[in-house]
Amino acid sequence: MKKTLESVTREFAEVRTGRAQPGLIEGLHIDYYGTPTLLKQIAAISIPDPRSIVIQPWDPSAIVEIEKAILNSKLGVVPVNDGKIVRLSITQLSKERRVELAKVVKDMAENGRVSL
Repeated sequence: MKKTLESVTREFAEVRTGRAQPGLIEGLHIDYYGTPTLLKQIAAISIPDPRSIVIQPWDPSAIVEIEKAILNSKLGVVPVNDGKIVRLSITQLSKERRVELAKVVKDMAENGRVSL
């Protein structure tokens, strides 16, 4: 039961709201020298303000792979690379996107209930 609750909590944290959260990208897998690695294991993630996320990899050669993983994810944000860090700007959600997210969250909650 605890594992189910942890899983559902982690899924809810990955839902993109109008506010920047590290949980949005911490679970992304990066192809780091041929090995799938979690983003939070190869970079520092910070939130300088409520609308942006800054990713500072410990190995600057991983920036290209980080950008690819973000673009391939379903976050809907475009990474900006300055050579040392990657910035993500989180935009306001449109009404249609909010309705769509409400359906997704409802499905996640139902799947969690079924698992319990």
